[in-house]
Amino acid sequence: MATIQELEEEINKIKVRNKRVETEKAWETSWTRRITITVTTYLVVSIFFYFAGNPEPLTQAVVPSIAFILSILSSPIMKRMWLKYIHK
Repeated sequence: MATIQELEEEINKIKVRNKRVETEKAWETSWTRRITITVTTYLVVSIFFYFAGNPEPLTQAVVPSIAFILSILSSPIMKRMWLKYIHK
């Protein structure tokens, strides 16, 4: 049988883990992360289009960046629909 001290240590480990998981979840859903990915996508696609010889690579790189934003904005809606109609 575990001692009180062992149980307290185990509870503290769980609290530390939960805090880390909460922090990671906050990052995953943050606008800072979303904007960072959008800007990075824009820059990488712009560079790719430039070296691929596409005309106006800066303008054309807007499309994948907007597609990313639209996909993350639709995710909560799709999740609610999935939970309501598919996962019962």
